[in-house]
Amino acid sequence: MKLGGSIAGPCATPAQWEEALKASRFASVTCPVDYTAPDDTAREYFHAARRLGVVIAEAGVWKNTLSPDDSTRRAAMEYAREQLAFADRWGIPCCVNIAGARGEVWDGAYADNYSADTYDLIVESVRSILDAVRPARCRYTIEPMPWMMPDGPDEYLQLLRDVDRPMFGVHLDFVNMINTPRRFLFAGDFVRDCLRKLGKYTVSVHAKDIIMEGGFTTILRETAPGRGMLDYADILRSLDTMLDKSTPVLLEHMKTDAEYLKAYRYLEEIAGREGIALR
Repeated sequence: MKLGGSIAGPCATPAQWEEALKASRFASVTCPVDYTAPDDTAREYFHAARRLGVVIAEAGVWKNTLSPDDSTRRAAMEYAREQLAFADRWGIPCCVNIAGARGEVWDGAYADNYSADTYDLIVESVRSILDAVRPARCRYTIEPMPWMMPDGPDEYLQLLRDVDRPMFGVHLDFVNMINTPRRFLFAGDFVRDCLRKLGKYTVSVHAKDIIMEGGFTTILRETAPGRGMLDYADILRSLDTMLDKSTPVLLEHMKTDAEYLKAYRYLEEIAGREGIALR
């Protein structure tokens, strides 16, 4: 696997970003610019990554393509199309968004997220984005979330079938799908179930950790690897044996480069003991 993440610190220029990337030790990284960047600027970033042997693994959309507000939805769909075209032009393997939410908060939990009409709209939206761009190198993907479709491997597999487009792939965030105590308590088995069903479609993975708290009710809270309760030796072995060796595995949601480096070193130490290559 190619372990990496995002550059969190301020980087005003490609040269500053390259220095931060060098210090990160990443083998893969999220895209530092979007489609609005001038070609010359984007080229500098991509050449910097290439010089360091780092894969720019994914371009993010992070817009609500299911918004009940028509103007917000139209703008989100346009941004998704432009981002996918940008990623395909530059050879980024993954363009990722979430399915979206049927409310004001773009990633919010709403009952209508699970309606049959919403599911049909997800299928229609993904098809529309892919059919408009017709990418040759980049797959459009949906990052699963705890409270919207797809929220499990079977649901994602069904979505792949229903969208029925060869360049629709999987962004595997297994922690986002650990949304019940049972999945938490049997996390290793759950990750392997995800990989058995979705591994051949997976183009990018998020590496996070999770904590279960509470008394008579349950709170499941994301945290950084090394600060949670997952058996990462078991998980890294599963990722290493069940995914293509070139698959990017990205740390996320940390506020500083120091936090990213700490999490990277935690996984690096485990991988070293297990004989797993991270580059």
